[in-house]
Amino acid sequence: MSTTGTYLESTIQLFRDYKAMGEKAMSQIPSEKLFYQFNEDSNSVAMLVNHLNGNMLSRWTDFLQSNGEKPWRERDAEFEPFLDSEAKMWEKWEEGWACFFAAVEPLQEADLVKIVRIGHKDHTVVDAISRQLAHYAAHIGQIVYLAKILSETPWQSLSVPKGKSPRY
Repeated sequence: MSTTGTYLESTIQLFRDYKAMGEKAMSQIPSEKLFYQFNEDSNSVAMLVNHLNGNMLSRWTDFLQSNGEKPWRERDAEFEPFLDSEAKMWEKWEEGWACFFAAVEPLQEADLVKIVRIGHKDHTVVDAISRQLAHYAAHIGQIVYLAKILSETPWQSLSVPKGKSPRY
């Protein structure tokens, strides 16, 4: 296996890990609290999911052939209280991730050095993927933080529970 093939596989696995982390965090939040906003300038979990969906659909639809900032995207609207049910939120979550994986999983080593445009800036495919990994991880971190605050039951750790660090 080539080094680049390993990059693709391990990077796709990182995205899967972040997706799972977000799901495990959101599953610990009572349904009605998925829409909670601390104030008008903050985002609810549902808003973050809606934004991730909009970003993923824009970035990954026709990934190698078109600008990653689609003219039909309405970014500001992604942060409005649009979603009104947990089922719709999960539908948006899955739709965005399905679009992402459908675009990235077929990539080949030769694709990694191709140039794609996002907005007014050109990126190699590797840079575009890295950019989105950082973006999605940041928002999933926000979701995890909100989940810890909004959970009504004892928190189920998403990694190594407090006080359980292995000793080497």
